[in-house]
Amino acid sequence: MSAALAFDPSTVTPEEGAPAPDRLISGDPRFTTWNIEEADGGIYAGIWQSTPGKWRISYDEWEYFHILEGHSVVTEDGGEPVHLRKGDRLVLRPGFKGTWEVIEKTVKDYVIRL
Repeated sequence: MSAALAFDPSTVTPEEGAPAPDRLISGDPRFTTWNIEEADGGIYAGIWQSTPGKWRISYDEWEYFHILEGHSVVTEDGGEPVHLRKGDRLVLRPGFKGTWEVIEKTVKDYVIRL
């Protein structure tokens, strides 16, 4: 087995989801996630997309992501909104609490470390 992994999302069965009802603020956001890699030590990588809506987020994990398309706004509790568009990158660290609002369908690739 190779130590390199090339991937084609069309070969991965996506998972469908939505924010937990107690976290939903507005809209009817729907998630589609293509989990490409789940490695030992709690590392995950893949592609995620969401339709418009707003919900509360709370991170126990570390996540790096890169926006591939769309427009979202991430706002830390007590902080300023961060507008994310194609080409933008962000790291959310454990302890981050705030909101995620999808303005236009957003697609990101991500790496998560639990």
